Amino acid sequence: MALILLILFTAILVMLIIMTYRFHAISKKQAGDERRREKTALIQDWIYAAIVFSILAIIASIYFLVKGTVYEGHLMEWLNIVVRVMHFTFGIAWIGASFYFVFLENALNRTENVRDELAGNLWAIHGGGFYYLEKYKAAPKIIPRRLHWFKYEAYFTWVSGFALLFIIYYFNASAMLIDVNVMKLTVLQAIGISIGSFIVAWFIYDLLCKSAIVKKPILFVLIGIIILTGFAWFYSHVFSGRAAFIHFGAMIGSIMVANVFFVIIPSQKAMVNAAKKGQLPDATKGMNALRRSIHNNYFTLPVLFVMVSNHFPSTFGNQYQWIVLAAISIGSAGIKHWLNLREQGRLSVWILPASVLILLATAYITAPTPSNAKCKEVSFADVNNIIQRRCANCHSSKPTDKVFTTAPNGVKYDTPQEIVAKKDLIMQRVVVTKTMPQNNKTNMTPEEREIIRCWIETRAPVK
Repeated sequence: MALILLILFTAILVMLIIMTYRFHAISKKQAGDERRREKTALIQDWIYAAIVFSILAIIASIYFLVKGTVYEGHLMEWLNIVVRVMHFTFGIAWIGASFYFVFLENALNRTENVRDELAGNLWAIHGGGFYYLEKYKAAPKIIPRRLHWFKYEAYFTWVSGFALLFIIYYFNASAMLIDVNVMKLTVLQAIGISIGSFIVAWFIYDLLCKSAIVKKPILFVLIGIIILTGFAWFYSHVFSGRAAFIHFGAMIGSIMVANVFFVIIPSQKAMVNAAKKGQLPDATKGMNALRRSIHNNYFTLPVLFVMVSNHFPSTFGNQYQWIVLAAISIGSAGIKHWLNLREQGRLSVWILPASVLILLATAYITAPTPSNAKCKEVSFADVNNIIQRRCANCHSSKPTDKVFTTAPNGVKYDTPQEIVAKKDLIMQRVVVTKTMPQNNKTNMTPEEREIIRCWIETRAPVK
């Protein structure tokens, strides 16, 4: 613990030293109002970074202090709440900006009363006011003093999402990430595969974007679908079902933020710097940035589905979960394509029905198969015995599980009334999808699942 804290605080110290050096360098190279603006922006960036690292150091300190105590579960639950809210908030801001600017690009008036220097304009009304927006072909002759950059929404969405991976899956890898029925892995192996897959996915995607294939949209999309489906298959054969879905979304999200960090923002900085020097900005940089932004726009709906998928075990608990994941991703991306075409004023007859058909077919395929086995009379005592041995170590007012120190989602099976009240949920998770117990960590047998099924189908008697 001491070593980790020392590393964290040393990183903060080094950061502050670098910040001081950069301030000094800027004060020498620049003057006037522009120098003050640059200096202020740099101060803000480094202060934000220092605050983030300081918070991480404090959280790490608290975690090691309470690890192994009754407070560990409480801390992890609240970390989950806080970071998840942050993730959704930043994600909404990022997705909203992405949707809005792609809409602008699609809806621009490019022909009527457009000045030569403009690529298009748009009149809009919102919130009781009128707005007029213009897009330049290259850059304005004079770069405005106040130029807003859309980047922190993406960065903080990824940082908070990666933090959630640690809180939910890495810290609890043996329970949430690893399923020995899928693949036997150590904690370090599982985390290494997780992080390594994100890096590999980015390099594959980036190379594809830099190849001549990117100029052939249909071929590019087909190859992209094959690659994404391959990753879905890979995750489903390495991690638990729920973790496989989340990693697929995290992989796409990492590609999206890498697009912003490595391509979009550097291209925009190059265009701004060229304009400040009175040079014509490189149009190819702008086109590359726009292309990656459009890719991010199509990635959005599959990522949103993955973010909520852990609430729907019929998807990640399916025998062919990777096909389900690929189909829902293709269908949702198809709907986004239809919306983009509609914003451009173009009519597509088949894209929307085909996308909806894919999603409906997925719902049909994932429907449960009813059991034809005849049921014998089952007593509540038999069912209660199974639930107390296989489920109540987590789902209890006083859990004995090492990971879940509070009942997940507040579901408890301490009394007959609590068990009967959740019989539909038990049927879905225990009998139909078999996603509970989590990764079957308590080794519930098929025979025990059949006993529970028969008890529920015979109206769940408690006598």
